[in-house]
Amino acid sequence: MIAYATERAPLGVGLVQTRYATWLEPLMLDSGAFLAPVTLAYETYGELSPARDNAILILHALSGDAHVAGRHSLTDPKPGWWDAMVGPGRPFDTDRYFIICSNVIGGCKGSTGPSSIDPATGKPYGLRFPVITISDMVRAQTRLIDHLGIDRLLAVAGGSMGGFQALEWATAYPERVRSAILLATTARSSAQTVAWNAIGRRAIMADPRWRGGDYYGYEPPVDGLATARMIGHITYLSELSLERKFGRAFQRGAPSFTMEQEFAIESYLEHQGASFNARFDANSYLYITKAMDYWDLPARYGSLDRAFARIQARFLLLSYSSDWLYPTAESLAIADALRRMHKPVEHVEIASIAGHDAFLVDIDQQAPIITEFLNGLTRERG
Repeated sequence: MIAYATERAPLGVGLVQTRYATWLEPLMLDSGAFLAPVTLAYETYGELSPARDNAILILHALSGDAHVAGRHSLTDPKPGWWDAMVGPGRPFDTDRYFIICSNVIGGCKGSTGPSSIDPATGKPYGLRFPVITISDMVRAQTRLIDHLGIDRLLAVAGGSMGGFQALEWATAYPERVRSAILLATTARSSAQTVAWNAIGRRAIMADPRWRGGDYYGYEPPVDGLATARMIGHITYLSELSLERKFGRAFQRGAPSFTMEQEFAIESYLEHQGASFNARFDANSYLYITKAMDYWDLPARYGSLDRAFARIQARFLLLSYSSDWLYPTAESLAIADALRRMHKPVEHVEIASIAGHDAFLVDIDQQAPIITEFLNGLTRERG
């Protein structure tokens, strides 16, 4: 058992702004289609060192975006989605590292996606947007890293779908990645994961307001997207966490014997669906979940061993005991294959009741582990 110790500073990165980089050169996709122009929304924190060797790329999960830390204004109600992990004295220490986070293509927070204008028609792409993969997302990110003048990343880091991207970086561009931090992730989407995603997509496409994807300018498919989010959100939590938070509590203290919402968990899921509608695009949900379904690293190379034979990076894998979406067995499969290929890897399972969302909320347990891992890279570099 390895012991870790560190402290997190109470202050974050403060006010930040989103930037945009656009390329007119077409981006070739795995499908054979081309996408142009391509815009990536991104944010950076900290300073790039004179040697340009302290850059860390943080990669977001399905519903994330480029805004990983800080606030956009003094009245911004919430900080970035991983704010507790990024900032001075935090694991991704902005006093030491240059942190980058971009919104993936296919997204709806500034990067080119189905809600973007198709230059061929002057209207939003809708379903005319080409189907994308995790590889396509990373291929677009390489343009951003080139744009920032960085040859090699000190680390790529991400949880869930962010871990997919980190694995893609480490295998497809091994010479550009010194280390990879993977949290609550997998090397391939299982049949169960594909099934949950398929149900969510079906809910969206069954909403009459979806209009075959051409709902821009009309009322969006709010019922379908809310249902998809409710389904997905349950997969991010554990049974124990739901029991502890809600149990069988009634909103009004006792049964009312109607078909109205009565249980506290029902109200919670309705809130999750409504808040998701306020910040996400239904077509982006379709495209990003489809990209996740296609994710199968061992199939592309013939096996995980063959994929990892390419790798030059040092790995840290964190899994969480109550995560049933991407359980510890998935991280162990990655770690075992890396060891077979004699690649440096450390795997830690964190005890948590939070389920798949643990990498977003169980900061106190994972923070010192990541801090020490990055400290080790800095010592080696020095």
